[in-house]
Amino acid sequence: MANQDWMAKDFYQVLGVAKDAEAKDIKKAYRKLARKYHPDQNPGDKKAEEKFKEVAEAYQVLSDDEKRKEYDAIRTMAGGGARFAPGSDGSFEDMFSMFSGPGGKVRFSTSGGGAGFEDMLSSMFGGGARAGNGYAGAGSFGGFNGFSSRRRPERGANINSQVSIPLREAVAGTTVKVQNGNSAVTARVPAGVTNGQKIRIAGKGQPGINGGAPGDIILQVTVEPHPVFEVQGRDVYENVPISFDEAALGATIEVPTISGEIVGVKVPAGSSTDKLLRVRGKGLRNVQGKQGDLYVRLKVVVPKKLSEASRAAVEEFRRSAAEADPREKLKEMAKL
Repeated sequence: MANQDWMAKDFYQVLGVAKDAEAKDIKKAYRKLARKYHPDQNPGDKKAEEKFKEVAEAYQVLSDDEKRKEYDAIRTMAGGGARFAPGSDGSFEDMFSMFSGPGGKVRFSTSGGGAGFEDMLSSMFGGGARAGNGYAGAGSFGGFNGFSSRRRPERGANINSQVSIPLREAVAGTTVKVQNGNSAVTARVPAGVTNGQKIRIAGKGQPGINGGAPGDIILQVTVEPHPVFEVQGRDVYENVPISFDEAALGATIEVPTISGEIVGVKVPAGSSTDKLLRVRGKGLRNVQGKQGDLYVRLKVVVPKKLSEASRAAVEEFRRSAAEADPREKLKEMAKL
């Protein structure tokens, strides 16, 4: 519903748009100003906070077709704002003198026959002015359709925010502080949250208008890179170094998991770098309780220095494997 303060507020000027602006232009202007004056972008700046509230109020009215029509009608009636002639007593006769004829101001009757004040308001505002035999509230616009006594509660706006947490905290869950204007809100990040996931913090956004419910905080989580583990959805990838002999002959190696557990992984004989070994159920458990897998990516490590005995053994291996050409398929594929 309308607010009696609308007479003195130019919402078009607040958003910097023309009075005949289309809905898309109003929305575009609001988004630009909301980003500029958002409390997260201007911590501790009271002027920016007040400006943000003005922009939000203007958009709530002008983005709603019915509210906009009502606002335009009230502003037209008041000539763009409530004005009274110098020396007048601020009466309704002065305010509505625009409707008078050549003979001067019209007089409005509150009882008896004829076109009284209530009748005029009834014709202008759909019959909302009459309440019984008099006005809805003495000294107020309570009987007007759309004024303060019938203002509709409006839900507060949502606040979008971001937070960055280490991978370990994403796995185990944590709590973070989210700034809301000059205050901080403590939010719980559930275990298993993934990179880019959004969490809704109910009732901690912008306050409502006219007793409406507050908005929410929409928190987008960024999971920081880890030196060992890489998360893709619920699956975890891990680069694991192995020695030349483990790759050539096969072995069972110990591998750490994202949960901190150590598991044994069997490396098949003849394994090469980047071979993937799957360990079921050792990935990330997401917020729905589903468990991913661990993928061990082998990285064959060749020692930079060899003892005389090791070098002799490698030389013997080279002689014995001279007929095997590891690049034979590469040469064939290059001819295609």
